[in-house]
Amino acid sequence: MPEANVNTEIAQHLREHGEHHGAPEPQSRFHLEMVEILEAILLALVAILTAWSGYQAALWDGASAREYATSSRLRANGNTLQLTSNQQLIYNTQTLGTWLQAATTGDAKLAAIMARRFTPNYAVAFDAWLKTSPLTDPAAPVGPRFMPEYKDPLAAQARALDGHATDAFGAGVESRDRAEHYVRVTVLLAAVLFLIALGQRFKFRGVRVAVLGVAGLTLVYTLIAVLTYPRA
Repeated sequence: MPEANVNTEIAQHLREHGEHHGAPEPQSRFHLEMVEILEAILLALVAILTAWSGYQAALWDGASAREYATSSRLRANGNTLQLTSNQQLIYNTQTLGTWLQAATTGDAKLAAIMARRFTPNYAVAFDAWLKTSPLTDPAAPVGPRFMPEYKDPLAAQARALDGHATDAFGAGVESRDRAEHYVRVTVLLAAVLFLIALGQRFKFRGVRVAVLGVAGLTLVYTLIAVLTYPRA
């Protein structure tokens, strides 16, 4: 991540700046050294957390891309199956229309030929539909498609793939959100670096310590966030 590299370079620059800082007066040397030690510790933690956050953000971005690709692939496969299912239904409907015309006009030979032209799953429903006397009983189902025996395995597979595609897309969105959490951490770490740099500009030890305290609290918050975020 670019943010991770920038934060690490800034931390290194601040450490070098602290090492070349002008020598303080003897009476405050101890306190100044303690402040500089704390700053060095904070800078080290910022560098480590920045690298870790950038690494996790990259991993979650990769996971999100894989889930999106899986969702697209499953959706495309499902659309292909649904298209094939629709084509078969149109074919069976047209065949049924020809059978009805032959059956009502007394062309038994053509009706027998058409009855053998249905796809296997539609033929099961057609046979069950014939038992309801559809040509003489007005209460009979209007067609084999409306029989309980009618099953469309291709349409069922298409619906299943569509559901899996939706799940994969949701997983991709979740992974992307987790990546953005780690990106926000790097932004907070950049704020910590800014506060440390700002504190080093003050000659008054009290002000410098106060700014360092704010930077420390911000760093503690980001550390807790990193520990609670899921890891890839």
